[in-house]
Amino acid sequence: MKMNLTARNMVITPAITERVEKKTRAMSRYLPQNAEMNIRMRKEKSGLRIVEITVPLGNNVILRSEASAEDNLFLAIDQALVKMEKQIHRHRTKLSKRLREDAFEPAVPEYLDEEPVEETESKIVRRKTFPVRPMSEEDAAIQMELLGHSFFAFMNIDTNSICVLYARKDGTLGLLEPEV
Repeated sequence: MKMNLTARNMVITPAITERVEKKTRAMSRYLPQNAEMNIRMRKEKSGLRIVEITVPLGNNVILRSEASAEDNLFLAIDQALVKMEKQIHRHRTKLSKRLREDAFEPAVPEYLDEEPVEETESKIVRRKTFPVRPMSEEDAAIQMELLGHSFFAFMNIDTNSICVLYARKDGTLGLLEPEV
C-alpha cells in the first residue's frame, strides 16, 4: 500500500511519520496491494489538529475519515484510523454479502474497542418535494439561515444549475455544484 503524507501549517517530524506508518501497516492487509492512502494533517489557528484519511479504491468507491483533537495530533491520527477501519470493515462486509459466504474470513478489527455493529441496508423512509427558486448564492445562504436548516437546495441564477448549500462542521458554508 502506498501512503502519501501531507501537512499544512505544521511540520511532519520523523516521529509522526513513524507513528502513522506503524498504525497503517496493519490496515494494508484489508486493502488491495495497489491501494493508495492519502493522509492530510493540518493545524488550525485555534490549535485544533485535523487529520483526514482518503483511500480511493476504484469503481467509484472512496473511503474517507476525518478526526480532530485539541493540541494533540497523535490522538487525532488514532481517531481517524479507527473511523477508517470502520469504513473498511463496512465496505468489506458489503462485498462479502455480494460474493459467496466464504469469500472473506471475518476480520478482527485491530483498532476498534467495541464489537462491530451489524450494518443494515439503507432505505428511503420519507420523500419530500419543494419548489426550487432561482437565486444567488448569498440569497440561498440567507434563506438557509432563516429556515434553520443545515442544507438548502436552490437554482443558481449565475450557472443556471441546481446547487446545494450546506453548513460545515467548522461553521463555514460549502456549495455542491453539479459537473456536466
